[in-house]
Order: sequence, then C-alpha cells, then structure tokens
Amino acid sequence: MKYLKQFTIILLITFMGEMLKCIIPMPVPASIYGMILLYIALSAKIIRLSAVEEAGKFLIEIMPLMFIPSGAGLLEIWDILKPVSITFAIITIVSTIAVMAVSGRVTQVLMKNKNKGEK
Repeated sequence: MKYLKQFTIILLITFMGEMLKCIIPMPVPASIYGMILLYIALSAKIIRLSAVEEAGKFLIEIMPLMFIPSGAGLLEIWDILKPVSITFAIITIVSTIAVMAVSGRVTQVLMKNKNKGEK
C-alpha cells in the first residue's frame, strides 16, 4: 500500500507537469515541468522525501528497461538512419566534448570564486 501511495504522488505531479505543458506555451517537455514541481515540493517540504523515496529508487533501478522500446524502434528504422548515422555520430561527439569543456570551465570559475569568498 505504501508503494501505491508513493507512485500515486509521483503520477499526480507528472500529471500536473502535463497540465503545465498545455497551459504554458514554451517548448519545454512536460517531464521537466514535473521534475521542477517535485523539486519545489520537496524543497518547500510540501512533500517529505520519505513520501516518494522508495518509489523513486525503484523507478531509477528499472530505468534501463525503459530504453529497450526506443532501441527497438531505432533498429526498425535503421535503413532510414543509416545514411545520416555518421553525421549524427560526429555531432554527438563534438557536442559532448563542448559540453564537457564548458562545464569544466564553469566549474573552475565557480570554485575560484568560492575560494576567494572564503579567504
């Protein structure tokens, strides 16, 4: 019964994210709205972590299973993707390196600023 209650809370927040997606005209996925709502609710202590913790851990544990349908879908349309696969691979590699470099630089700047503030 505890898991059912926890999943219900998560599903209600997910539904509220879906509603926000319909109301707010921005290109933001409904799942992002839901995560923001859950974060706000947990930070403001509207929802206690213990009220969703175990169901959240379960969902994280089974997350790899959620990628199987998309992987099967990609295999079905491989003939369409094959001509552009090298382009996608290059874009993925370049963007990954760019994100890593920018994230590293931002982290270094933030750490320097934090160290200056402590001294």
